[in-house]
Amino acid sequence: MKPLKIKILLLFLLTLSFQLTAFCQQGRLLESLTMESDLLKSKVKYSVYLPPDYDKSERSYPVLYLLHGYSGNETVWIQFGEVNRMVDNAIKEGEVSSFIIIMPDGKTNWYCNDYQGLEPYEDMFIREFIPFIEKQYRIRSKKEFRAIAGNSMGGYGALKFAMKYNHLFSACVAFSSGIFTDVEIAMMPDSIYGILDGIYGKNLEGNKRINENWKNNSPLYLAKTITVDKLRSVRFYIDCGDDDFLYRGNSDLHNLMRDLKIPHEYRVRDGGHNWKYWREGLPAGLSFINKSFIREIGF
Repeated sequence: MKPLKIKILLLFLLTLSFQLTAFCQQGRLLESLTMESDLLKSKVKYSVYLPPDYDKSERSYPVLYLLHGYSGNETVWIQFGEVNRMVDNAIKEGEVSSFIIIMPDGKTNWYCNDYQGLEPYEDMFIREFIPFIEKQYRIRSKKEFRAIAGNSMGGYGALKFAMKYNHLFSACVAFSSGIFTDVEIAMMPDSIYGILDGIYGKNLEGNKRINENWKNNSPLYLAKTITVDKLRSVRFYIDCGDDDFLYRGNSDLHNLMRDLKIPHEYRVRDGGHNWKYWREGLPAGLSFINKSFIREIGF
């Protein structure tokens, strides 16, 4: 074989080797799978990220439940958040260990039970979805290996679940969480309150909106009513941009948690309520969660 042909063949084989190596370092995505829910009487969609070594091992993995924002679905963290690429890179660089990510479809219900009891999404998530997922995949089903995160409506859901079900989650990362103060909810225009009235009650005005449904789901109230020791068992990370319209509720929660001496990380970065902000903040959020999984931080 002529020297030039040999060089071309070697170059081809080297390129192929690099491509195969890169492929082997990628996690596997399973999009828009379904679980049949008895509580909702419907199917619940979800997507899964399995780390690169999942199919090569027999061990069980920590799990992150990653919640989307209002009007999103089970695919937006993949499509717009690029979470799979970021986790692949972080694992490759040794910045995080391998873990599974579950992304459920929360529709537009704020991860709550509706006030009429017709769509108990929260009950479904805790009583059906988590047990189902942790039987389907090799997941370490203990608090210290389970975390939750989300953006906007999903950040609100992540905080709410981590606070109310503090025995289930070791860490919570909340980006630009949909937290409203009492004043904000009471003065909210009907056109905006309409995205919340399925949870708290329809055709309500002013302080009538600050009812038991509101208090039972508001992170600001949950922080005051759940015992401090229980909240301290969860590591919290709160991140909201300086130009975000949700800045007040997030900053109020930070101040309240400081006053109550509930340890947490609080970040205010330059940016607004958009995917650019969340993508830029995701690596730090993943690193925060990973520290719980590898027990770098104790409880």
